[in-house]
Amino acid sequence: MFQESRDRVTFNVKVIPRAKRDEIVGVENDAVKIRLNAPPVEGRANQALVKFLARALGVSRSQIEIVGGATSRHKRVRVSGVGLQVAQARLLPPN
Repeated sequence: MFQESRDRVTFNVKVIPRAKRDEIVGVENDAVKIRLNAPPVEGRANQALVKFLARALGVSRSQIEIVGGATSRHKRVRVSGVGLQVAQARLLPPN
């Protein structure tokens, strides 16, 4: 699900917009499932996703890039400056 190259981690995200609150729900079909309060209008959900992931991973928003699926609920995200183990520990539910 997570792919690491140099100082970057790339992973899939499934976004559920218009939720009551921003939260990580779990994993669905090899994607991190995230609920966001923002609506899927004018890029607001994408902006909210970047902000949410920046907080969750402890990086700046400029280190997060949506590399695929910008207009879809299924997105491919690349984060610079984070290792594989850190990303998994902060985004995946404990076993």
